[in-house]
Amino acid sequence: MTTLKTKQGWEAQLSLLFDLSGAKTILRNKQHKGPLLVQRPFYPAGDNTCHVYIIHPPGGVVGGDILNIDIKAGSGTHALITTPAAGKFYRSSGAFARQDQVIKISSNAILEWLPQETIIYNGAKSKISTRVELDEGAHFLGWEITCLGLPASSQKFTDGVLRQHFEVWQQGKPVLVERGCFEGQSQAVTSRWGLANYTVVGTLVCTCDNPAVVENIRLALMEQVKEDLFSVTVINGLVVCRYLGHEAYRARFFFAKTWEILRNKVFSRQACHPRIWHT
Repeated sequence: MTTLKTKQGWEAQLSLLFDLSGAKTILRNKQHKGPLLVQRPFYPAGDNTCHVYIIHPPGGVVGGDILNIDIKAGSGTHALITTPAAGKFYRSSGAFARQDQVIKISSNAILEWLPQETIIYNGAKSKISTRVELDEGAHFLGWEITCLGLPASSQKFTDGVLRQHFEVWQQGKPVLVERGCFEGQSQAVTSRWGLANYTVVGTLVCTCDNPAVVENIRLALMEQVKEDLFSVTVINGLVVCRYLGHEAYRARFFFAKTWEILRNKVFSRQACHPRIWHT
């Protein structure tokens, strides 16, 4: 491993290439520089789906750190990627911390991007970008869950900034492009047209344009809504789910249930939860 440490922070890179070996998806190539790596692949589902856990040994990102993740899923592969713990962006006295992810999915491949939540600590300055590029016939199912501050520990997000980009491109054309900028105590955080003072925000996206799937999700989950907010719709060939609440475990509950339904209805496969989620 080559360690890259600048005067401002760590520079870490991780590149993963998934390919087929017969009918089995394998991690054909992995390259990393700095503190960003993966554990050996797992096959808990028994259906040749490759499960991979991304690990960031420092345990958190600070001002000046730059993390780059590049994932390529070859034609016909099926990979599931998650993390063993929540990501953390800590307080910064000046420089921004960055995490950029580019996910490229070839024809007839399935890539599931299911990281655990990201916590933005009070005073953090963070930029997080995810770009998904789909070839014809490619499938993506992924989520991102973000927690602003630690309100349960009386650490509210009153200072700092989160700039968040999420994009899905289909054959070189954008089908979902989102830009978010959340600063402590700004209207984007406090107003009803923004986050309405909710501290946990999540988005789940799946390539699917079947309205019947939307109704399946609504029927399964709408009665579970309490003080939080959950929605699901179809737009531009994507099922898009939104969550607003105050507890990360509630966001995980809604998204995991949605993932189970989508995996069955869209991919004709039963959900197999990564073991790391239960440890």
